[in-house]
Amino acid sequence: IPAASCHHIEIILYNEDGGREDGRYAILTAHSSKTLEWHHPQTREASPGSDRPAITVTEVGDRIRRLRKAQGKTLEQLAGAAGVSAGLLSQVERGQGNPSFSSLVQIAHSLGVAVARLVADEGLASPVVRREERLRLDLGESSDLITAELLTPRLDSAFEVIKVTTQPGYSSESTPFVHAGEECSVVLEGTQAYIVGGVRYVLRAGDAISYKSTIPHWYENPGDVPSVSLSMITPPSF
Repeated sequence: IPAASCHHIEIILYNEDGGREDGRYAILTAHSSKTLEWHHPQTREASPGSDRPAITVTEVGDRIRRLRKAQGKTLEQLAGAAGVSAGLLSQVERGQGNPSFSSLVQIAHSLGVAVARLVADEGLASPVVRREERLRLDLGESSDLITAELLTPRLDSAFEVIKVTTQPGYSSESTPFVHAGEECSVVLEGTQAYIVGGVRYVLRAGDAISYKSTIPHWYENPGDVPSVSLSMITPPSF
């Protein structure tokens, strides 16, 4: 999922009636790809009707450190692979870092895991993902230029399915995305342009595109109405 100049990840818990459970959520915001702001509750208990508790900044750092050590990588090795400084990575692992969202993506992919593995709980026990249980990540300006919802229940699956909604004018051209695996996307509503390896493909409702994720790719909404699409990615990278 391409990064934008401003990123907002919001992990929201809902009550059994589908309403938002105030105070039981975590928000991660990156401004101008420079800093992150975290807002999280004092407790990580799940609200009724949801199996996805909010996590804290410290837990994100713990997960990165555990994954790094499990793979036998030194702090310097992971930092080099991710293209970040060892000092920044050390701060992140201690829950004191303030990385850009792009840096978090680079760290996750250097560890061979999806970004959601770092910022979300392990997933749902049920194979069914109810509408109110979706892990929702908002990527873009405060006007919600792009919203992504994870439709698959677990974060350790061989693939993931994401519902992506982009507003007119959205573009991720400034930060093309490159990672291991393959993707297939189908447009459900509106128009979405996919630029893969420098070639621009304009898709409309009912059209689909498949490509290797190792090829630089980005997308934009060239229309005047919101675009809704489903993206299947293997292995998960979100």
